[in-house]
Amino acid sequence: MTVKDRIIHAILFEAVALAIIVPAASMLSGTEATSMLTVGVGLSLYTVIWNYFYNIWFDKQFGADRINRTLKMRIGHTCGFEGGLIFITVPAIAWFLGITLLQALVLEAAFLVFFFFYAVAFNWCYDNVKNRLKVAN
Repeated sequence: MTVKDRIIHAILFEAVALAIIVPAASMLSGTEATSMLTVGVGLSLYTVIWNYFYNIWFDKQFGADRINRTLKMRIGHTCGFEGGLIFITVPAIAWFLGITLLQALVLEAAFLVFFFFYAVAFNWCYDNVKNRLKVAN
């Protein structure tokens, strides 16, 4: 992927995720939507940066052939990515929302379950749409 491709991928990934998760998390947690949006945007900015560097590393380690990645490789990619976020996001969520680390960990666990399935699905869709657009041109 080019730098431009990586930036577009990261921004689309986060924008679609925010549109889904902010209303759902606000409703389920009873937290004000504006507070959840602030947390979501802050974490998204951090995640976009992490996404960029993690994916460069992953491509160097496991190859840049994104179309032929197996489900096992996609799941491993997602687990590594999400695991790398936990160390920053749990304390940040706890601090901003004024909740305990345990409560933030539970909220983070809910995010991880969502993002596990979302990331696999989003990346599969993104890669295939991008490939079809490339073939069409």
